[in-house]
Amino acid sequence: MEDYEIVMGIEVHAELSTKTKIFCGCKTEFGAIPNTQCCPVCMAFPGTLPVLNENVVLYAVKAGLATHSNIAKISKNDRKNYFYPDLPKSYQISQFDMPLCENGYIEINDEGLATIEASNGKKKIGITRIHIEEDAGKLNHSEYTHESLVDLNRAGIPLIEIVSEPDLRSAEEVDKYLKKLKAILEYIEISDCKMQEGSMRADVNISVRKLGDVNFGTRTEMKNLISFKSIGRAINYESKRQIDVLESGGVITQETLRWDDVEGITYSMRDKEDSQDYRYFKEPDLVEIRLSEQYIEDVKKSLPELPESRKQRYMEEYLLPEYDANLITGSKHLSNLFEGAVKICNNPKMVSNWIMSDITGILKEKELEPSEIPFNFEHLGSMINLIESGVISSSIAKQVLEILFDDPKDPKIIIEEKGWIQISDEKAIMEVVMKILEANPQSILDYKAGRDRALGFLVGQAMKETKGKANPGMLNNLFLEELKK
Repeated sequence: MEDYEIVMGIEVHAELSTKTKIFCGCKTEFGAIPNTQCCPVCMAFPGTLPVLNENVVLYAVKAGLATHSNIAKISKNDRKNYFYPDLPKSYQISQFDMPLCENGYIEINDEGLATIEASNGKKKIGITRIHIEEDAGKLNHSEYTHESLVDLNRAGIPLIEIVSEPDLRSAEEVDKYLKKLKAILEYIEISDCKMQEGSMRADVNISVRKLGDVNFGTRTEMKNLISFKSIGRAINYESKRQIDVLESGGVITQETLRWDDVEGITYSMRDKEDSQDYRYFKEPDLVEIRLSEQYIEDVKKSLPELPESRKQRYMEEYLLPEYDANLITGSKHLSNLFEGAVKICNNPKMVSNWIMSDITGILKEKELEPSEIPFNFEHLGSMINLIESGVISSSIAKQVLEILFDDPKDPKIIIEEKGWIQISDEKAIMEVVMKILEANPQSILDYKAGRDRALGFLVGQAMKETKGKANPGMLNNLFLEELKK
């Protein structure tokens, strides 16, 4: 594999967070009873006409501006013709040769990436276009009755498709690109990007070529990948498969593939279509989209602070290391949690440490997204204030945090209910110190012999004795006083 280079472009479909669909007034709520959020328009009844949702255009323009794209003052909708049972009209209204946004880019950090194309710690991933389109319905397959039922609630849900240039060279670069794109869409509040609900899904176009070759190889497309983990696995498998085919003298077939996340393999769905296969033509029932310079400028002014500028501000205002700032601002939800908690406890580094270690660890363990954190910044800030004021120890705070994930409420109430208020009475702590020293004479000898780890053992035993409630700083000092006698 060292003799080959992977070449990839990504097509991302993001569902827009509008209250109604793109061409009708039906709701867009996720999880509704099948076929309860559809009407004659999105079901393609004869004689019905589409009416473009203005907010869809607004959200797409926001996405374009946030990704340094050129915004077209004149664009149009087109009919993309293909037949599937969940596409009621047998064509999709999309955009072909005149999309709303073109020629943008996203920068990713090149730290740890094996690439010669990056410079100054950054690599630009080009964005070919961002266009609006409608989603299809959904087929629900039954393995018991061998039937397929169609749910048209999703038909007409507004999408933007973000098409990258073939600038990506590894699964690691793809991961960084997609996470950066997800963060941008969340910051500008145009999509919730819940991959588990299909709000953000990626198609990976991938080919391989010999190192030094300037020509692209034959590409395959892996459709509808909905988790970062599965995207990485799919890329690694498919690139190796293509290399194995070429090394054995075979030829890569241009085709659309489905990734089986359970088996960890790709398998063919159909031949890969080209644009001529869709027989695009201008949508006759919709007029052109015309945007004024003032409209575009007003949208640009309305954009919030984006991840990259927020990262720089955290490094300057809060003196966070770049690694901390990058991780926290990579999620709008973590970033808001951080800023809110800092306003309460005024300790940026401690808030950052709790987010980056314990909170991120629990999210990973519970397989939750940052948006699913059940407690708010007030809870986190209050907990850190309790640590700094000596009311609870860090070990008790870890237990408080676990409870906050299951039952979010004021940390003061939690420690009162659990009897977890830290023991800071010197006399009470001294009694524990003497008890632990009497029970561990060998540790005393070890410490006096220069084995400093014996002190940590004694402090640990005392914390165990007090069920983590003793003030660790006082414990440490009192043990040292006795051991030096």
